[in-house]
Amino acid sequence: MTPKQKRGNRGEDIAAEYLIAKGHTIIDRQHRKPWGELDIIAKAGDDTLVFVEVKAIGAGSGAFTPEGNMTSTKIMKTKRAALTYANANPKLSAKGWRIDVIAIDLAGDTARALRHYENI
Repeated sequence: MTPKQKRGNRGEDIAAEYLIAKGHTIIDRQHRKPWGELDIIAKAGDDTLVFVEVKAIGAGSGAFTPEGNMTSTKIMKTKRAALTYANANPKLSAKGWRIDVIAIDLAGDTARALRHYENI
């Protein structure tokens, strides 16, 4: 596993723990299909289906932020994957769905900062 993959997995672990603490239920992680990947699929406390894109960056990345990696292309791919999943699972998406981004600044395996952007 590459350092980037390890950082991504650690970021997803931290994001999942954060979501659970907020009352979300994790349905799936690293849901991969030919048309895209969904990092975390969760149910919010109000039964909204939440697709979470996790962006983590390590210390020493200078002025770069994890959010800066959410390009328009990445947003479109995430929307396409979320729409496909929601349409294939109408019972899960009956109360609606949204896409969130969780940006994490890592110092080793620890989150220095975590920012949660809802309904991008």
